[in-house]
Amino acid sequence: MSSNIVSDTAQKVKSMVGGEKGRKVADLDAVSQTVSPKDRITSDFGVKMNSVDNWLGVTSEEKQGPLLMEDSFARERVHRFDHERIPERVVHARGAGAFGNFRLFESAEDLTTAGVLTDTSRETPVFLRFSTVQGSRGSADTVRDVRGFAVKFYTQEGNWDIVGNNIPVFFIQDSIKFPDIVHAVKPEPHNEVPQAQSAHNNFWDFVYMHTEATHMYMWTMSDRAIPRSYRMMQGFGVNTFVLINKEGKRNFVKFHFTPELGVHSFVWDEALKLAGQDPDFHRKDLWEAIENGAYPKWKFGIQVIPEGKEHEFDFDILDATKLWPEDLVPVRYIGELELNKNVDEYFTQTEQVAFCTSHMVPGIAHSDDPLLQGRSFSYFDTQLSRLGINWQELPINKPVCPVMNFNRDGQGRHRITKGTVNYWPNRFEARPPAAESEGAYREPPVSVSGNKVRAKSAKFREHFNQAQLFYNSLSAPEKSHVAAAFSFELDHCEDPVVYERMSQRLAEIDLGLAQTVAEMVGGPKPEKQTRQNHGKTASKLSQLEFPPAKPTIASRRVAIIVADGFDAGIYGAVKAAVKASSALPFTIGPRRSEVFPAGATDKKQGSGVQPDHHLEGMRSTMFDAVFVPGGAESVKTLSKNGRALHWVREAFGHLKPVGGTGEAVDLFKLAFALPQVKFSTEGQAVESYGVVTLAKVAPDSLKETVEIAKEGAGFMEKFWYQIAQHRNFDRELAGLNMQVAY
Repeated sequence: MSSNIVSDTAQKVKSMVGGEKGRKVADLDAVSQTVSPKDRITSDFGVKMNSVDNWLGVTSEEKQGPLLMEDSFARERVHRFDHERIPERVVHARGAGAFGNFRLFESAEDLTTAGVLTDTSRETPVFLRFSTVQGSRGSADTVRDVRGFAVKFYTQEGNWDIVGNNIPVFFIQDSIKFPDIVHAVKPEPHNEVPQAQSAHNNFWDFVYMHTEATHMYMWTMSDRAIPRSYRMMQGFGVNTFVLINKEGKRNFVKFHFTPELGVHSFVWDEALKLAGQDPDFHRKDLWEAIENGAYPKWKFGIQVIPEGKEHEFDFDILDATKLWPEDLVPVRYIGELELNKNVDEYFTQTEQVAFCTSHMVPGIAHSDDPLLQGRSFSYFDTQLSRLGINWQELPINKPVCPVMNFNRDGQGRHRITKGTVNYWPNRFEARPPAAESEGAYREPPVSVSGNKVRAKSAKFREHFNQAQLFYNSLSAPEKSHVAAAFSFELDHCEDPVVYERMSQRLAEIDLGLAQTVAEMVGGPKPEKQTRQNHGKTASKLSQLEFPPAKPTIASRRVAIIVADGFDAGIYGAVKAAVKASSALPFTIGPRRSEVFPAGATDKKQGSGVQPDHHLEGMRSTMFDAVFVPGGAESVKTLSKNGRALHWVREAFGHLKPVGGTGEAVDLFKLAFALPQVKFSTEGQAVESYGVVTLAKVAPDSLKETVEIAKEGAGFMEKFWYQIAQHRNFDRELAGLNMQVAY
């Protein structure tokens, strides 16, 4: 009893010290343990074990005899191992997560009574799980796919889950179609191929037949489906919810998360290569950023339509295949979400976390969105098969507020409830229902009328206007990427019926797109637009409209390539400046053993630079920019190294910033051999299509503190600005990336 009191007291103190945002961490710490050399291995029933190497058996020096089933320690170890796996999620199986906190900078009390959205003094602990949708738990991070963006808010009134994606719309309007869309996109049933890809007959057959998916697959063929990082993608609640204020007034709402770092993506060749070179790229990227203090942040916003005005649009606001254009319904940003703590154990936290769209707190409610209605059944139901009936008692799912009810028993029950009654009403008046004034969840009455039929209203049956709107709103590079994505996907469809029909379907979106794709995949080339394109555009659909609020290279990975004879002064200056800008420099050499600078004669151990990786161990795909310092001997070595040349060519082909000083200018001339790309010849820095060079470096020209500006005159300012832009799309528009072999 005393130990429990001490433990409870310590937890309360820790929560008070950590504040509101520390409540969930303290809650998890109470059920955590740290492995220590002082520990001694025990069985699950607490008895210390003297060996985990040999099963108890009949053995002598001369002869090995039978093992004995009486060895309870061995049997326990094996049976625990045999049952380590739980059913993986049907969708969103592969994921990564982190802890953080949510704070408001503007109250929404005009719209809702939810404390998490009205109390600006709170810091609400959160857990955010990112995921891919299609693939199994062992699939790659960088596949073309929707990304899950699921947030669990541990509020004072209970858990609130926003179970969203990085795309604001979905493939289906009604949850009754979940089995069909998931079966269609998953590996084909006869041979279990392909894994984590939509590039196959069944998917494109289904979405052709099911036209409400048209808007969504335009998004998945865009750059949104190959994000550079979880930290650089938007999050959307997808569904339409309702906010209720203290007067009982209802407003329809959609939830938005916009990343502080801006929205950025891979190029397709890069994503393909990373799936093999580093299939854990996204989860490692998230972990690395948090470990280095580059905490990811998102602005939290709401789109609001007052009840009574929902019918004033040419689309149904409850249709999950439609978005609310920001030109019509602006986003009101009221808060910020930050991730600042990595998980302590993947399985018990990231794998066992469970989200439900039905988890709402007072002031937030369901709308009649048919996809949301079904999700709220489905998500709760799936947790039962994965985790059992008591899944909400698992530490990662447990609320930070008291949980008091008469639910009892079931497999995996943790909570011990004292007392003589387990029902209501009871003679003790113990645990009665709460009044609304005490914070009870209650919705105001809503009038419902209509016919009981299996059908959708008229606006739900329009499937093409917003698909055209999205495509019309993209930039020229983004449109070319959509065409390339369709060309790749349909090229992997062997059935002519599938790719020929899809070639024709695209003519309902844009004739030029349809003709380009048809020619690439071998389908009949449409001669006319089969559905008139309305020509409208909308803001905030192109991801190029989401740059970082302030140009930054924070958390970007910069590779610095050196060989023996490199210029140590320039190397040191650039590396220090990268660190000072909160980016991550990585030294890459021909070997991981020490590399020695120019002028090093004795080459004693410790007098050179220890590379982080060698050229064959890492590739340019794993970095955001490449820099090569001068040094005649170093550049001569790199110029004769095919992999080094491939590194800079590949970075160039992937539209990444490439920077070089001194003799490195000659390396770039050799690698690119393009007359359109201009290089520095003297002491003046030159930027050309994202290639930044400086032939002659003045001793004081490379400063540790860099002001990022497009008009910057110095080498560092120009190079930093290019890194902050993430890609140089002018290089692609000029066709230069396609003229270099990579």
